[in-house]
Amino acid sequence: MSTPHVVVVMGVAGTGKTTIGPLLAARLGVPYAEGDDFHPPANIAKMSAGTPLDDADRWPWLDAIGTWAHGRAGLGGVVSSSALKRAYRDRLRAAAPDVVFVHLSGDRALIEERMAHRRGHFMPTALLDSQFATLQPLEADEAGVAVGVDGTPEEITERAAAALATLPEPAL
Repeated sequence: MSTPHVVVVMGVAGTGKTTIGPLLAARLGVPYAEGDDFHPPANIAKMSAGTPLDDADRWPWLDAIGTWAHGRAGLGGVVSSSALKRAYRDRLRAAAPDVVFVHLSGDRALIEERMAHRRGHFMPTALLDSQFATLQPLEADEAGVAVGVDGTPEEITERAAAALATLPEPAL
């Protein structure tokens, strides 16, 4: 019997973390946690005003996600988090060493188009440039996979699940 991974669905705003995360969790039979729900109100206010977060803003948010991921170790789960910098992913791994990442990646024009059509989200399209400037893709020594965001949510989810199946099982 395989042990489910705790998966962080990562990427810049507009890649579909909030869409793919729940679909992937359902596909894997594990709970989903929306990373945006871990932001303190001050972070949401800052982003809603079009101001990018700085690292001091992100540490408590990442720690809260890491605590959730640690609590799911051996049980599996999926959580969304931009996790744009290696340092952010390192912080998540410090709390939950067996966490793996699904990096949703895509062309800036496609992502901007998707962002322009979504409603009711606090992240404005204007912050997309800062997201891409901050992004440090997964490195070879990081447990995870990159999945393109072209296609339907179901196609992206299937590619993510297939890629995750190639990773070693978490150590217990």
